Amino acid sequence: MSSATGDDAFLHELELNVRAELTLVEADQPTEEAVVVPSQEWLFDQADAERYDIGLRGLLDAVEALEEDSRSGVGPAPTGLDEASER
Repeated sequence: MSSATGDDAFLHELELNVRAELTLVEADQPTEEAVVVPSQEWLFDQADAERYDIGLRGLLDAVEALEEDSRSGVGPAPTGLDEASER
């Protein structure tokens, strides 16, 4: 089991990585010129890019919630997985 300090460092590093990735995603938003390019010439599907962005934002929210719980001393909510594995 990892220590609280190790968990905090991991969460902080994860938050920095997710924020850096979000910065890259936001910087890569299509410009007006890109909108006139036929979709067959796109290097990626815009819907996939939007889903990726949404996923990153959800991950960032989760990391921030875990960091807040860590600072307040509240542990994660029980999932019931431990009970199921004991059966």
